Amino acid sequence: MKIWIDADACPRVIKEIVFRASERLQVPVCLVANKDLSKSHSRLVTSVVVAEGFDAADDYIVQHAAPQDLVITADIPLAARIVARGGVALDPRGELYTEENVGERLSIRDLMQELRGAGLVQGGPAQFGLTDRKRFASALDRLLTRMVKGRYP
Repeated sequence: MKIWIDADACPRVIKEIVFRASERLQVPVCLVANKDLSKSHSRLVTSVVVAEGFDAADDYIVQHAAPQDLVITADIPLAARIVARGGVALDPRGELYTEENVGERLSIRDLMQELRGAGLVQGGPAQFGLTDRKRFASALDRLLTRMVKGRYP
């Protein structure tokens, strides 16, 4: 089992929570980004720098993540690809992507992009806060506990 982080836009605090969980459970972590990122000083944490370009990090993660791995991403199209391959994906706000919800989330994302493009809606998601951090930490702990014991997916 390995934890993959779509690291370009992942909040630092989320990475730190994942690094602590990695140490506690001895699960390797791989940060994937199109630029060099500072990382944990743990032997369990590695990073991969992919070429610049649209979806390069996503493509790398999809090609290398196994179904028993966990992918941390806010990128809904990436999450959809992981779930379609039988993998597990978790949003940095603590929401688990599933076969049941990822299609709806993609549709809403596409609609919001169209509305923003037409100037009918402005802004993006709410600012990342303490509640989001707590929700993520709790969801990650529950999910990793099940995954390490072989009870998920």
